Amino acid sequence: MAAPSKVFASAAQALHDLHDGASIAVGGFGLCGNPEACIAAVAASGHGRLTIVSNNCGNQGMGLAILLKQRQVAKVVGSYVGGNPDLEAQMLAGEVEVELNPQGTLAERMRAGGAGIEGFFTPTGAGTVVAEGKETRMIGGKLCVLETAIRTDFAIVRAAKGDPLGNLRFYRTAQNFNPLAAMAGKVTIAEVDELVPIGALDPDDIHLPGIFVDRLVHVPNHANIIEYRTTRPAPLESV
Repeated sequence: MAAPSKVFASAAQALHDLHDGASIAVGGFGLCGNPEACIAAVAASGHGRLTIVSNNCGNQGMGLAILLKQRQVAKVVGSYVGGNPDLEAQMLAGEVEVELNPQGTLAERMRAGGAGIEGFFTPTGAGTVVAEGKETRMIGGKLCVLETAIRTDFAIVRAAKGDPLGNLRFYRTAQNFNPLAAMAGKVTIAEVDELVPIGALDPDDIHLPGIFVDRLVHVPNHANIIEYRTTRPAPLESV
């Protein structure tokens, strides 16, 4: 018997059961590897009081910042605010709760959620405000902080290639938080630039196995946003 396809016709259909107050893990770093089609679908849904777990919550009014602009976000769990005046303003006004994590700790918390690990000890943040209210323990001569796993109601990620079983391959730097966010979601939706047949991805070339992906959306004309365009003058032609 053939395995059922996980492919949905649109991001909106794949997110049909999104609800007010949902928590969503989101892949991407800055504006690299963002699941823009899924973000747009969340924005169009109008659902609010969302908790967003992502390295950052958009940048320069783009990416996840769209949800902030529409006042759909109640809490952000991330690693930095920089470059996002929308989040900065709402955080300072007390309109959005922000939980900052060291970047590696955030990554491991999401991975732990998908791996079935309830918590782990890390020396990162020991002796700082990061450790306030958390259990600490001396391990290997180092003071370590107990960090708990992150599991979210949904996860939205972007991959370069995917097959109907949900096996994914990411493009270069987009392999940042995308696999980890996908692991953290109870329901994970992946938008892919290219949908390939089952068997087209070599097993050794799969970055995330389909067991972590519940739904798939083909987005062939994906927007590639450049966060900061940096160029250099063209070399002078020899006379």
